Amino acid sequence: MIEDDRARIEEVRAALATVTDPELDESVVELGFVTAIAVANAAVDVKFRLPTYWCAANFSYLMASDMRDAVAALPWVETVAVTLDEHMFVEAINNGVAAGQDFTQAFPAEAQANLAGIRLNFGLKSYERRQEALLRHLLGLGHAPDIILGLDIAALERLTLDGEGCALRSRYLERRNLAGDTPTAFVDRAGAPIQAETLTIYLRNIRRVGLNAEFNGALCRGLLAARYGDAPKTLPPEPDLIDFLRIGASAATPAP
Repeated sequence: MIEDDRARIEEVRAALATVTDPELDESVVELGFVTAIAVANAAVDVKFRLPTYWCAANFSYLMASDMRDAVAALPWVETVAVTLDEHMFVEAINNGVAAGQDFTQAFPAEAQANLAGIRLNFGLKSYERRQEALLRHLLGLGHAPDIILGLDIAALERLTLDGEGCALRSRYLERRNLAGDTPTAFVDRAGAPIQAETLTIYLRNIRRVGLNAEFNGALCRGLLAARYGDAPKTLPPEPDLIDFLRIGASAATPAP
């Protein structure tokens, strides 16, 4: 492989890393969904997989179309082919994405909402997860609730933070516009200001969103590992849900 192709493959990988599983709010690259990237001049071919044969068609389609769009945005790319492997709707998904169709066009009988609605719904869930993480970090640093909730977006951007805080702030601000265009930094998903007096209750409520996503993330990793031969040799002959969760938790933990 020539050096230019190698560099372009890394560009494509970086673009794909910005695409997230809509439910888990984790990169498709980090989740291990992307299996191959090939570059030939200005043409890019991406192959990906999912944890199960029956993963929801709308989530699958959303990820495939987002991957296509992320790669197509690279200035040197002229054509992009994104191919899903081994899925119950593989033909409809691959053909629809290749034709640039919306989900409702590719799945006229099954679709009840277009991709924009699906993206917004799960985008708001990821907004709440990112918001909770940032708020808890700021509270942990000793910032008073009324001061934090009184910040506007510009003041939040100027706030001096450590490395972890900067990363959490950046991720949060990526989703902030989904909750409206008011200048207040921290609002609920409907755009209403969060009150300092009820912040503890608010954080407890949105924590449920994060716990559900973490559970699903561990399950997805476990199912993916079991499906494609990466599961531990100790997996029981008839595994239960907890076995897949243990695999998923292990897959998400970096090796020492």
